[in-house]
Amino acid sequence: MEQQSLFGDRAAGAPLASRLRPRTLDEFVGQRHLLGQGGVLRRLIEQDQAASMIFWGPPGVGKTTLARLIAGRTQANFVDFSAVTSGIKEIKEVMQRAEKARAMGLKTLLFVDEIHRFNKAQQDAFLPFVEKGSIILIGATTENPSFEINAALLSRCKVFVLQALTEEDLMALLRRALRDPRGFGNQRVEIDGELLQTIAAFANGDARVALSTLEMAVLNGELLADGAARVTRETLAQCVSRKSLLYDKHGEEHYNLISALHKSMRNSDPDAAVYWLSRMLEAGEDPLYVARRVIRFASEDVGLADSRALSLAVDAYQACHMIGLPECSLALTQAVVYLSLAPKSNACYVAYERAKQDAQRMLAEPVPLVIRNAPTQLMADLHYGEGYVYAHDTQERIAAMQCLPDSLADRRYYEPTDQGNEARLAQRLAQIRAWREAHAPGRAPQD
Repeated sequence: MEQQSLFGDRAAGAPLASRLRPRTLDEFVGQRHLLGQGGVLRRLIEQDQAASMIFWGPPGVGKTTLARLIAGRTQANFVDFSAVTSGIKEIKEVMQRAEKARAMGLKTLLFVDEIHRFNKAQQDAFLPFVEKGSIILIGATTENPSFEINAALLSRCKVFVLQALTEEDLMALLRRALRDPRGFGNQRVEIDGELLQTIAAFANGDARVALSTLEMAVLNGELLADGAARVTRETLAQCVSRKSLLYDKHGEEHYNLISALHKSMRNSDPDAAVYWLSRMLEAGEDPLYVARRVIRFASEDVGLADSRALSLAVDAYQACHMIGLPECSLALTQAVVYLSLAPKSNACYVAYERAKQDAQRMLAEPVPLVIRNAPTQLMADLHYGEGYVYAHDTQERIAAMQCLPDSLADRRYYEPTDQGNEARLAQRLAQIRAWREAHAPGRAPQD
């Protein structure tokens, strides 16, 4: 717990990320959806109408900096409070000081980092002071506030979702660090754009990581005769201790690795699949991208051969979204191993591709009258829904109705395999098709 002025005195040896902390909204990088011209949060800050709020977003996107900027614009006492090291006693002490300041007409802005780490009782301690206006509470969390913040406290706060910085944002930040006197503006640094791009990709949306990596690379760079520092590819690789971090998320290697993961799972090789998964994650790949591809695989290559596959893949995606790296690497590993060992079928994929070709070629085929709705008398007079049979009213739970357009009446798109659960589905589908053939004389299914 620490009470400070807006930015405090920066020691000459402070880390680059601290020295370059934005002093104004115009210096702030990213979050254009909130802080761009006309953005809702920008308007609240500029009009000094900031109320209690929660900043939810990944690390290194500016949650603390935004709180400090708000404190500066509101001329409030800024109290930096850590949920990791503080308890009920410290909360009460801060609230007492805030009450005294309020009596003198002064605002107190209480910034609580990692507010999700407070338990229910600790969070409840803020409630009366937020309600009275004794404090403006700004909480920062990397966890979903719907699950981690008390409903009573959450209802009194506006939630703003902060997004991971884009590589474009990080490139702008790195270039500023090289020219700003608070950074390396008073020193000549030789580093090409490709290496800056590598640092931006490695940072994975985290400004603090980007600036720390740049600082380490410059401080360990080759010192030239004129006093300049030269950063080479080798220097950068040594600083991050991982050559794989020079992996380009948008280049050929990105597509090579995701292809290797997909094809290893398809070939039922969990060892190879886990290796390629780790190669991507350790190189800084977005786990949500990998999780989306795993979901696609579950339907494309496993399908109904194991109906749990899709659910497991979606669960892994949700885990990645909720907890992020490094914790979510195990959830992805679990999904990848399960899908590698699952029985394989691409029958659903093939069925859709076949249907897609017909749909694109015959977009205007009419829906058969028998399966149209007839909510008006006019539509009933036009025979909409005439002859419709409610399948649940039949003994077989099947009706001998044609549900495809006439031009496609005999088409077969889904052809199950004999793998896993699909073998049972194949038997069921064969029975259904035989029944329909028997009850539709004169019509034979197309092979």
